Amino acid sequence: MEELWLLIKYLFLGIFQGFTEPIPISSSGHLVIMQELLGIKLEGLTFEVLVNFGSLVAVLIIYRNDLVRLATNGIGFLISRDARQKDDFDFIIYLIIGTIPAGVLGVLLGDAIEGLSTVQTVGITLIITGIALWLIRNLRGRKGDGQLTWKDAVIVGLGQAVALIPGISRSGATIVAAMFLGMKQETALRFSFLLFIPVSLGTMLLSVEDVIAHASAENAWFAYVLAFAGSVVASYFSLRWFMNVMARGNLKYFAFYCFIVGGLVVLFL
Repeated sequence: MEELWLLIKYLFLGIFQGFTEPIPISSSGHLVIMQELLGIKLEGLTFEVLVNFGSLVAVLIIYRNDLVRLATNGIGFLISRDARQKDDFDFIIYLIIGTIPAGVLGVLLGDAIEGLSTVQTVGITLIITGIALWLIRNLRGRKGDGQLTWKDAVIVGLGQAVALIPGISRSGATIVAAMFLGMKQETALRFSFLLFIPVSLGTMLLSVEDVIAHASAENAWFAYVLAFAGSVVASYFSLRWFMNVMARGNLKYFAFYCFIVGGLVVLFL
């Protein structure tokens, strides 16, 4: 019975993280909160890396056509220098530039960031996330994919780096930065989630041995697989829903949510 309950809790955490990853309310912060509420202590970041990889799979599925187009036109531009393919080639370069801040800070400050994974920290940073979302709630940019610059990439990349702090939403920080820079909602979404791919993939590749070791040591292979599968499915439907929310301009509701949950965490946990 105890093993069944453990499987249920891991599956729930995977689904919960998967649902919260695409939307701007911080999946890492909510994972810290749910561990506190469920009485589970997940040592290190291996479980979070695993379920984040599940979210990556969902992002790859949803943006598969964009990825194929970018790869085809990016390679095509290198070969033929066709001006019609340059925007996609530049978009790839900007994604690479935008990945650097989070990649560098993640490697240099990984242990320090892990030390910030406390419930009180998450409560405060959720409120900060809510404030940022409130500030951009009415912004409607005009900058499309072909109008981005390397400065845009750096600033959005710095937003992603700040989101290494638990409670600061990765999607929220990057979309807030993109919207402040004047990007259209569709472009902000696309750039944000395509920027998630190299960071998540790199983190998984660096941590794959630790994930395997933890699953083996805890004899929790089936629990990890359940959590991963739950994350993939939940992330897919959550991201589809969030894309519709962005199209309707309803980000203020996520701000309200962050204010409420952050305030309750600070006061009661």
